Order: sequence, then C-alpha cells, then structure tokens
Amino acid sequence: MTDHSYYVYVYIDPRNYEEFYYGKGKGSRRFAHLADDSDSEKVTRIRAIRAEGLSPIIRTVAAGLTEAEAHLIETTLIWKLGKSLTNKAAGHFVSLFRPHNTLHRELSAFDFQNGIYYVNVGEGAHRNWDDCHRLGFLSAGQGPQWRDQILDLAEGDIVVPYLKRKGYVGVGKVLARAVPYLDFRHEGRLLGDFNLAAPHMSENSDDLANSEYILRVEWVAAVPRSEAKWQSNSGLFTTQLVRASLDRQPTTVAFIEKAFGVRLQELAT
Repeated sequence: MTDHSYYVYVYIDPRNYEEFYYGKGKGSRRFAHLADDSDSEKVTRIRAIRAEGLSPIIRTVAAGLTEAEAHLIETTLIWKLGKSLTNKAAGHFVSLFRPHNTLHRELSAFDFQNGIYYVNVGEGAHRNWDDCHRLGFLSAGQGPQWRDQILDLAEGDIVVPYLKRKGYVGVGKVLARAVPYLDFRHEGRLLGDFNLAAPHMSENSDDLANSEYILRVEWVAAVPRSEAKWQSNSGLFTTQLVRASLDRQPTTVAFIEKAFGVRLQELAT
C-alpha cells in the first residue's frame, strides 16, 4: 500500500513574512530544524529571528502525499524562489527543472526539442544556394506562410537543405532563430553587401510580414550544387514545404548520414 503520510512545509520569517526554507517529510519533521545547531544559513536565519524574541512561522503547504510527490512539490517550490531560499540542495527531480537565470533565452528540452529537419532551399530571385553555402545561412519568406515555417526552427536544430532537381547539399546546425533581412548581419554587414547570386533578397525588407527571414547556420558538411547528393528511385524524401521533420524518414536519414559522413542524432543532442 502506498504511503500518503508525507507533506511539504515552509519556514517563514515573521519579521518580513519572507519564505526562507522549504522541506518535505512526515511526522514531526517540520520542527526538526528548530533544534539544528549547525552553522548553515537556515540555522543562522532562525537564530536571528529568535534574537528578536520571535519564532519562525512553520506552515504545511501540501499534505497527504507520497514521498515522490513530496519531493516533486518541494523541488518546484525551491526552484520557484531560487536563490532567495536557504535550502542547501535543490531537492530531488532537480534535473527536470530549468536552470535559474535563464528565462531571458530559450533552452533546448524546456522551450523546444532539437530536431532534424529537411529544408527546401527554394531557389529563385530571393534566395540562392551559392549564397547560403558561402555565407552560412538559409532563408525563406516573401509571405507569412513561408516565413512561419522557418521561424519554427530553433537554436541547435539540425537542418538538411534540399535543392530542387539536384538533391541534398549539406548538413548544418542552427545557431539562432531566423530574423528579418534587415536584422541579420554577416561579419557586421547586411547580406546584400556581399554581391549575392540572389538579386532580390532585400525585396519587401520594410514589411515584416513579407520580408525574407534569415536563419544563421553552421555548416557541418556542405557541397556546391554540382555535388548534390541524390539517388533516383530510392524513396528519398522531398516536399514543397519549407521545413519538414525527418523523424519518420529512416531511409532518407540513412542516405544523408552516408553521403555526408555524419550522425544526425548525435549532432542534434
């Protein structure tokens, strides 16, 4: 029979009603810290409270828990208040929680999962593989339906660009999410300063809905169009979409790995 006698408790400083310690236990565990004579930050705080003629406020936050549930709730509360607490350890399940001081950026395994994606280069007046290969990027845009597909790619994703009627031309790792043409710089300059093969990449750059969006990529392996990798009648994956997951394309994944001498899953993790 599962033991549901665990609870999670909090110590509160009566001088400012600030929570300074979370714990879990059963029975009289929540009172044990009052007899602690160590030199921990928690005990120092309790002594300071007592020096004012007061006692810590001790309250149970959740009760009737299994030990695993208590661990998880304790860790959640510790994570929420972070460094303002006197807990020495972050509790069990800590590896499941986002590191502190990272809310300003997206993190793999929290805000997104890295994936392996086919990306259609979609050559034309607004983009050309020669430029992408030389300057380390992929792009899409000239309308929300294409822009939104490239915006879904996140830092750390693996991209495999495809050139229509040629084949696969590389494997790269995304370094940053796509941004509008005017916000992207290569060596401190706009792409248009590099004598691009695509003559109209900057078209609609003053319109965020229809601008070209540029995805910064580090090429792990990439080849010119004349060396594109393809094998006819072999079931290799293609689509007119800008982006598509290769998770359920084992034949294509195996072909790409052999053609470019890479291990895609290892690159993604």
